[in-house]
Amino acid sequence: MAEHPAAGSSGPAELDRERLKALIIAPHLDSTDVGEVLVAFELVSEMSRHADLTILAFECRKGPPLAEQLPLAEVITFREPGWSRNSGRLNAMAKPFIFPFNRKVARWMRRNSAAKRFDVAHQILPAAPRYGSPFAGIDMPFIIGPVGGALPTPDTFRGEVGSAPWFTRLRALDDFRFRHDPWLRRTYRNAALVLGVAPYMREILAPLQIRRFEPFLGIGVDDLAPAVERHQECDRLALLHVGRAVRTKGLRDSVRALAELKDLPGVTLTSIGGGEEVEICRREAERLGVADRVRILGHLPRREIEALYRESDVFIFPSFRESMGAVLYEAMRWGLPAITVDCGGPGWIVDESCGLKVELTSPEIMPGHLAGAIRQLARDLELRRRLSEGARRKIVEEALWPVKAQQMLELYADVAMRARS
Repeated sequence: MAEHPAAGSSGPAELDRERLKALIIAPHLDSTDVGEVLVAFELVSEMSRHADLTILAFECRKGPPLAEQLPLAEVITFREPGWSRNSGRLNAMAKPFIFPFNRKVARWMRRNSAAKRFDVAHQILPAAPRYGSPFAGIDMPFIIGPVGGALPTPDTFRGEVGSAPWFTRLRALDDFRFRHDPWLRRTYRNAALVLGVAPYMREILAPLQIRRFEPFLGIGVDDLAPAVERHQECDRLALLHVGRAVRTKGLRDSVRALAELKDLPGVTLTSIGGGEEVEICRREAERLGVADRVRILGHLPRREIEALYRESDVFIFPSFRESMGAVLYEAMRWGLPAITVDCGGPGWIVDESCGLKVELTSPEIMPGHLAGAIRQLARDLELRRRLSEGARRKIVEEALWPVKAQQMLELYADVAMRARS
């Protein structure tokens, strides 16, 4: 294998010269898909510009052949069983396709002496941490992740969240499997590196015997939006909330916060996203006497969402069961300061350079804390300006796909170097 630079010294030029050879597996990668499949595709696509990647995946369900979408990588695809191509919610949660996929990967590696060809292997999907890997027994350093999810509903919010579909309760089995599933435990014990979407995953994965854990937020953005001149008036603030209208995303808490700011009639709230909370929150705004300052628009086309990012002053997203928080990056690329809850992915993304965080408490207490953060931004124009600049700077330094790809390739180089030492 090629010689690799010492740990910490591998920048873009070094990596381009060394051209790491990496084997990446993911059941699905597709630029025309959504969610974790699209996010992983964007990262892999950018990495393929700087390293020699071999990709193993199922044939694309929606878009053109994966080899056409990833022309710079070597792509091997398998036919997906017909019974697993159903795109229903159960299939998305339980992922039964992972078992035939892992068998096909294991068979391919046996036939191709994979361990002799690559510096490092990487199982980039599924993002849930409840699946073992065909890499578990190979003689090659491998990476799992970034894995995420598994955040429980806080006890104080359970009464308002309601019951979930039975198959979403698979998450409740995770801790048991972390402690007792031999294949899963072997996978994580043998991995050279396990990536988690945020630091909280270290505690979630504590029952597993992990050699090395690193947080790596696998979401990114394509570019920085144009700079926008925002409102420059004290006590006037256009708040924006974007996300599925479900209880955990915090829209109801944002409406309740507005009700505690009746002395600031220039503060308004606009929400985008469809779901059962749309009508609930409209009724809540009526009940609390703030319906004239709240617009709950439901689902909108992308171009209208971008227009609202441009026109708003602050992004409010008090989601209390969010493993990542890609929507925060969307808002920050427009220079919107963020107000969020200090937990999960948002608690890691947002810092004092780009927003304000409130403590995760209860439905009775948290709206007051949110109101305090809103009031602070409504009245402090200099703070808003500084956080807006910090949000854009954070996107440039941390969130653009080339930056994300470089970070991952540096981890690849470090893992490969450690395995050889």
